[in-house]
Amino acid sequence: MNALLKRVWTGLAATLIVSLAAVVLPDHVQMDDDGRIHLGAPAPSPSTVAPAPESTSPPLTRDAVDEVIRTAVGAAGLDPAQGRPIGAAGADSDRTGWMAVREKTAAQSEMNAICADLERQGWTLNPNGDRPDASRSYKRGGWHLLVSTRGKAQEPSTASASTEAQTYLTLTGLQLNLSGIPLPEITVRIG
Repeated sequence: MNALLKRVWTGLAATLIVSLAAVVLPDHVQMDDDGRIHLGAPAPSPSTVAPAPESTSPPLTRDAVDEVIRTAVGAAGLDPAQGRPIGAAGADSDRTGWMAVREKTAAQSEMNAICADLERQGWTLNPNGDRPDASRSYKRGGWHLLVSTRGKAQEPSTASASTEAQTYLTLTGLQLNLSGIPLPEITVRIG
């Protein structure tokens, strides 16, 4: 009985690890034709074409990303000063953003305008896990931007108290450098 429980717990742990890896690092999870799942960087093979580089742009500074955010917000017809920055300037050099309480009816079109401007500025859409009606993520120069209209506004806007018809319009920028983190090669046999 102990051996059976050990196998069950091992299988559950392996499933949890693979599931988390697939969500966090979808490019590093591969499944063979025979049902084996491999975690880690794909093994190079002559038949595999090298993936296109993420971006040819040089690394961006936080100040440059702040300017990108201000430009995109302005392109949506919004005043960047009417929102709130996420994180104080100079406080955290690998995180930045902007948020504002907006009417739900206008937030979607404003998000679409912001996204269109980010693409015009050369940001690459990263569609993994995005919902076009609620959030989109972009990457460029070592930074990732998430544009979102999710969330119920909990605090009053500048004109009136928060209502059910309001939501947050948020741009969150994170500088992620995962290239220095070695991923272990794990093979899991399911089935």
